[in-house]
Amino acid sequence: MATNENLPPNVIKLLARELKNLDETPPEGIKVVLNDDNFSVIYADIEGPAGTPYENGVFRMKLTLSHDFPQSPPKGYFLTKIFHPNIATNGEICVNALKKDWNPSLGLRHVLIVIRCLLIEPFPESALNEQAGKMLLENYEEYARHARLYTGIHALKPKPKFKTGAISESTTALNVEQKNDSTKSVDQKNAVSGAIAQQPSPLAPKLENGQDLPAALTSSTETVVPGAQKKEVGMAKVTTDKKKTDARKKSLKRL
Repeated sequence: MATNENLPPNVIKLLARELKNLDETPPEGIKVVLNDDNFSVIYADIEGPAGTPYENGVFRMKLTLSHDFPQSPPKGYFLTKIFHPNIATNGEICVNALKKDWNPSLGLRHVLIVIRCLLIEPFPESALNEQAGKMLLENYEEYARHARLYTGIHALKPKPKFKTGAISESTTALNVEQKNDSTKSVDQKNAVSGAIAQQPSPLAPKLENGQDLPAALTSSTETVVPGAQKKEVGMAKVTTDKKKTDARKKSLKRL
């Protein structure tokens, strides 16, 4: 099993610093898997860029560092099967940054970003997968269909990302629900109060047979009491009789 002993101490120190930086501030769509016991093999998960046939897929890859790194470039391999012109069926990656364009000053961050960009813009002219390269040049739709098929079958699924907007939406929905409940409570109280107000009072006047008087009568501001009505009739009769008596007295005086 390979260990850090395969690399010079100064290289181990350099890699430790760079890997820590990649872990704390990873490039977009790239996550490095750390292994403190062995820096000679570095694993990374690359998310398929949006708008490409590799979208919604995560691809595991590795970089293998030689003993004379960084004088010689690392070798890159995709461990996840992928349909791409510049990636061989055995996973080997063909990119200039790992070959003729390599420079010892280039770091692992640069290499990983270049490999992810390769998923956005393949180079069919230097294809390791001839079928994919030919298909890309002659019929892009067919190439994209094959690439999406491989992505759906072999690629890992990205982990769901927690969105802060979901909290706001949930809170808003909760507030609306509570508001609706409060409105319902008020409506229910009003309905009960209205029902009580419509019920006849136990002190309301009743007919002789015990039935309640019609609402039209009971709603009047004046209450008709049978005894009072008889008293008023009697007083009216006395007044009329008195007027008749006075009229007779006046007639007798004239005679």
